[in-house]
Amino acid sequence: MLPSENRLRRREEFATAVRRGRRAGRPLLVVHLRSGATDPHGSEGKTPPTRAGFVVSKAVGGAVIRTRVKRQLRHLLRDRLPMLPPGSLVVVRALPGAGEADHEQLARDLDAAFERLLGGVAR
Repeated sequence: MLPSENRLRRREEFATAVRRGRRAGRPLLVVHLRSGATDPHGSEGKTPPTRAGFVVSKAVGGAVIRTRVKRQLRHLLRDRLPMLPPGSLVVVRALPGAGEADHEQLARDLDAAFERLLGGVAR
């Protein structure tokens, strides 16, 4: 499970990551990354944690499929949080093919997207 302090919840945070961040598209997902964004609601002098959110539309599948894809993506991203810059905002948008993909395919696409966004620093 992704810790509570690492989750995006507000519409404005999603919009900031998508509109002002960099984007890397893969066959199963699109990753938006806004590096080092500051948190207007956070405490002063403290680096905000990296936060992530997920967008899985009905085009991916029914409710059970969408929930499974979100769980897989949360699990994959939890392991990759330390490699992201502190204060970053990440939005992972699942594309329709993600519903049929297995865990390894999603991991491969997520790693490739982060490698592109971070300039080859991904695992």
